[in-house]
Amino acid sequence: MRVRNIVAAILVALVLISCGGAQKADVIKVGWFGALTGDQAVWGNNEFNTVKMLFEEINAAGGVTVAGKVYTLEAVGYDNKGDAQEAVNVVRRLTSQDKVIAILGPNASGNAIPIAPILESAKVPDIATVATNPKVTVLDGKVKPYNFRVCFIDPYQGAVAAGYAYEVLGSRKAAVLYDVSDDYSQGLRQFFVENFKKLGGEIVADESFKSGDVDFRPQLSKIKSQNPDIIFMPYFFKEVALSANQARELGMTQVMMGGDGWPSEQLISMGGAAVEGCYFVNHLDYDDPDVADYKARYLKKYGIETELNGYLVHDAVLMLVDALKRADKPDGESVAKALESTNIKGITGKIAISPETHNPEGKDAAIIKIIGGKYKFQQKYAAK
Repeated sequence: MRVRNIVAAILVALVLISCGGAQKADVIKVGWFGALTGDQAVWGNNEFNTVKMLFEEINAAGGVTVAGKVYTLEAVGYDNKGDAQEAVNVVRRLTSQDKVIAILGPNASGNAIPIAPILESAKVPDIATVATNPKVTVLDGKVKPYNFRVCFIDPYQGAVAAGYAYEVLGSRKAAVLYDVSDDYSQGLRQFFVENFKKLGGEIVADESFKSGDVDFRPQLSKIKSQNPDIIFMPYFFKEVALSANQARELGMTQVMMGGDGWPSEQLISMGGAAVEGCYFVNHLDYDDPDVADYKARYLKKYGIETELNGYLVHDAVLMLVDALKRADKPDGESVAKALESTNIKGITGKIAISPETHNPEGKDAAIIKIIGGKYKFQQKYAAK
């Protein structure tokens, strides 16, 4: 009998060891994906670094309590190389193989739009960071049940840009140069044009290019011939720097303006004097006291300054943690339900999610000007 009891005790111990104890059961896996390689890698690495830093801090402070039980957070991240098909592939992997209960990212609308069917099938919510196209969360007037975002959307951003150009800068004739192959660029171009015309302005040139193009001189020459007051350039920093330099080489002196695809330290280094005095719509003022603590922590940990994406994914993490604390259990369906009633203060402003759109309503936009090779906050500007 004594031998039998000893054997039984050993078997129980072996079972506990083989199961890894209770530790693994107390971990919540959260996915992240974005561009860790390619032109937008500076943003993707910044996002993923921020997620890992925040998860470390949250876990060190005791983790997250969901329905009375404490969990630690584990980040599982993949590089989608800024490619839409690869975005679908990695989201499928995160949901089916890694069994994450939520996903953070991506920053690009073209990568956020096609993942909706996988999210719905897996019942896993995604919080996009800087993906501003309306179709990320709403399609044909119907909200996508598992797609959310932490940023304002292009109709609002386009209206802000148009209003500021017309009412504050006094522009009456605008030209547009945009990326016809990119959802973000197409959408922002559309809403700028619509709102600028409503205000009484005239679009004197509307030129396009495709991602990967490096010579913008033909389009810029057409724009130059129309002598606009301002050139609206709703695309990303690499192409902005290239096209701005080429515009200046052609003798064009107009003020250029863009959206939230502009801000990166690489825009300043690549664009140089060509982007001096230009404006863009942003999600926050980089010198706002609310962001100072995060900026300092990121700099201390990684030895470099954070990018725009870090601020937005910071608040996406806050959204997720808030939803987890209010969820009935730690699964995707419960978290998605809780996300619909998000109402928190983030470092980028108030985040009140609308259940009808899954967008944060009423977030302020910041107008930033490039002065002396630095981003200088001008004012908060609300579209009318």
